[in-house]
Amino acid sequence: MKLIIQIPCYNEEETLPVTLADLPREVPGFERVEWMVIDDGSRDDTVEIAQAHGVDHIISHHHNMGLARAFMTGLDACVRLGADVIVNTDGDNQYKGEFIPDLVKPIIDQRAEIVIGARPIEDIEHFSPAKKLLQKLGSWVVRVASNSDIPDAPSGFRAISREAAKQINVFNNYTYTLEMIIQAGQKNIPMTWVPIEINPVLRPTRLIKSIPSYIKRSALTITRIFVVYKPFRFFGLIGLLIFAIGFMVGCRFLYYYSIGDGDGHVQSLIFASIMLGMGFQTMMVAFVADLLSVNRKLMEELQYRMRDNKITDEKPAEP
Repeated sequence: MKLIIQIPCYNEEETLPVTLADLPREVPGFERVEWMVIDDGSRDDTVEIAQAHGVDHIISHHHNMGLARAFMTGLDACVRLGADVIVNTDGDNQYKGEFIPDLVKPIIDQRAEIVIGARPIEDIEHFSPAKKLLQKLGSWVVRVASNSDIPDAPSGFRAISREAAKQINVFNNYTYTLEMIIQAGQKNIPMTWVPIEINPVLRPTRLIKSIPSYIKRSALTITRIFVVYKPFRFFGLIGLLIFAIGFMVGCRFLYYYSIGDGDGHVQSLIFASIMLGMGFQTMMVAFVADLLSVNRKLMEELQYRMRDNKITDEKPAEP
């Protein structure tokens, strides 16, 4: 059994040595434990630091492509290198390496294919109330969309089995955390979580430039999740709401018409007609979006089969 610990990095020369010093070289259940750094177009000495600290595999993007792309690059490389389990952690040493054995144990015990390290959100002092609220909201949305019980969906500290890694496709350029869990839920990949602790902050997060920016990005991410993975429910509920408003306004017009006062409420009839038409069209969009969702799932299945055949035909590269 081989475990590869991957670390997506962007200009992490100051924090990477601390992160690597905290990672284990031996984990129960694995004959080999290797480290991988995905350099996402760093302009500092991240690569040189990784080499100096004995990182087994270093993969570099020519320019910065974002955290989600770096994460996916790492997953693909780890699978090709023959990893049976992949652990993802951050280059800023947010997550404690001592919890990696706990993180991979459910996979070793064949109880899950993906394991999320759940942080004690309420006890994290540097999280503002707004951020804590958004973390909870994002996790709730993910639980609804994925039918899971993951309490800390935005956590980047996670273990992924080889089989699960071959099925994951992240399209969000901002972050991979929420979308990955929802995909796993849609594909019936077994998931669980374990409680973890985090290290003191070494640097401010780069994903959150400001609270308004974080709120905007989180709202867009959550909306996109529902549109992509629950399109029928998303558009169907909107269409039903619009149709219901039109129906109630129409009933109001019919009431006044029945008592002989319809001429004074023609505008209600016009408004009701517009809303009923919009509601009906939106519900039709729900059916079309659902068909597109089915097509996407078929394409993902085809991609998985092609990826699996490619990996089978290749010999895993040795460090």
